[in-house]
Amino acid sequence: MGSASDPSRSAALARAEALSALHGGLGPYALQAAIAAHHARAVTSEDTDWAGIAALYDALAQVAPSPVVELNRAVAVSMAFGPAAGLEVVDRLVAEAQLKNYHLLPSVRGDLLAKLNRADEAQSEFQRAASLTRNTRERELLLKRAAALR
Repeated sequence: MGSASDPSRSAALARAEALSALHGGLGPYALQAAIAAHHARAVTSEDTDWAGIAALYDALAQVAPSPVVELNRAVAVSMAFGPAAGLEVVDRLVAEAQLKNYHLLPSVRGDLLAKLNRADEAQSEFQRAASLTRNTRERELLLKRAAALR
C-alpha cells in the first residue's frame, strides 16, 4: 500500500472522477473513495481539507442518504465550520429511530458540547454513549471523558 502522498492514489481518484463525470456524476463508492483520499492526503487533522470533506458528504447524502452519512457529515461540518455548526446537524438526528441505540450519536454530540463548554450536557452524552457501546475499551474511554468534565 502506498503512502498518503502516493501519486498513483491521486491518479486513480482522478480517473474515477473523470469516468463518473461521463455517467452523470460521482456515485456513492466514488464519493466514499474521495472522502478517504482527502483523509489520506492529510498528514495531520489540521492539514485536512474539512470543507472539501463536508462538501463530499453533502453529495453523498444526496445519492445515498442515511442517518450515518449525516452523522459523519456533522463531524466534517464541525471541523470545517466549528462545533456549533456540527451540533446543528447532530441535533436534527437525535429523533432518528435508526440511531436510537447507536453509541456514536451521543459520543459525537458529547464531543461537540464539550468543545462548546457545555460540560454538564457533554458529560451526560458521554455516559449515554458508554451505556450503548459493547466495546469495553470504548466504554472506558467514554466514561473517562465524562469524568474529566466534572
